[in-house]
Amino acid sequence: MLPFIRPDLAKFSAYKPHPGSDNAEPVQPTQIDRLDTNESPYDLPSELKEKLAWNYQQIIESNRYPDGGHEELKRAIAEYVNESAHLAASSITSEHISVGNGSDELIRSLLIATCLHQGAILVAHPTFSMYAILAQTLGIPVVTVPRNSDNFAIDINAAQSAIESTQNPPIRAVFVVHPNSPTANALTDAEISWLKSLPREILVVIDEAYFEFSQSSLVGEILHHENWTVLRTFSKAFRLAAHRVGYCIAHPELIAILEKVRLPYNLPSFSLAAAIAAMQNRQLLLASISETLTERDKMIAHLSANPSFQVWDSTTNFIFLRPVTGDASSLKQLHQQLKAQGTLVREINQGLRITIGTPAENSRTLERLQAAR
Repeated sequence: MLPFIRPDLAKFSAYKPHPGSDNAEPVQPTQIDRLDTNESPYDLPSELKEKLAWNYQQIIESNRYPDGGHEELKRAIAEYVNESAHLAASSITSEHISVGNGSDELIRSLLIATCLHQGAILVAHPTFSMYAILAQTLGIPVVTVPRNSDNFAIDINAAQSAIESTQNPPIRAVFVVHPNSPTANALTDAEISWLKSLPREILVVIDEAYFEFSQSSLVGEILHHENWTVLRTFSKAFRLAAHRVGYCIAHPELIAILEKVRLPYNLPSFSLAAAIAAMQNRQLLLASISETLTERDKMIAHLSANPSFQVWDSTTNFIFLRPVTGDASSLKQLHQQLKAQGTLVREINQGLRITIGTPAENSRTLERLQAAR
């Protein structure tokens, strides 16, 4: 290892965006169903792509820096947040919003603002891996507590004990996903009550990447808890994964700090234009959600009837299942078998996380799962 590099970084593994497609043996099927990254199976409508192409040709000057303040986008996001959460029009303003290069940048900024050199973070395993990865790359300790093996609820007693006992440094931030990935379960009333009980010295980060599918949000709590923040993304329901746009909703004082921490001109002009267009055309883009939810429920019903699998309820655009019998090697074999037939899914936490795709993709996935067991 090069002598000037931090030695602790050698212990960490980089995040692999497409874990289903990085093995040595190539995938040969003619049809690839990419159900491993929780993206929307639908591209932007052609009319919206045409508008963006016109915007690029006529409005965006490639020799000029982007709008570094994101003011137009932040106003549009604030309007959407209030509308979707049934809040008064002035409840969330642009002063409550910070925009990032995906939610990942915002997670990193939150860590820098709260924990760097002075605190640890708490996560409940399994959950979105980037919380721990980003913390570790910054040298921030990560405290992990378990989840209930039946319903994947956080072990609240273990979490509270960890907060009370962890010192030098103390826990300064708690990260949760609502609903959780990879297990698809929403926060329970007990979990929410526990989060509300945490002292104001601890930042509570609620990642609502899948809000548009669950329609369950805690964003209104920001008006009552200055230590709460909500993360959202344009990468899922809004179909803009290629553009890398996320946003954070929080107390204006925290937002002001995040604006200091983030890199200047962190979003390209084309990504800004795409996100603004998504806000302006949100009814068009979100119209596909009802089909996704119908397809999700259909897949859960079919798989629940198969005694070979245990499948959990889902409040989002993916499902989590485990084979009832077999070991890690048999799970890996199932994962590879699906891949060889053209279905990419995520192998994680002794199970498979499967994104809901188009009806045709879902039918092929069900057929391949049924045939594999």
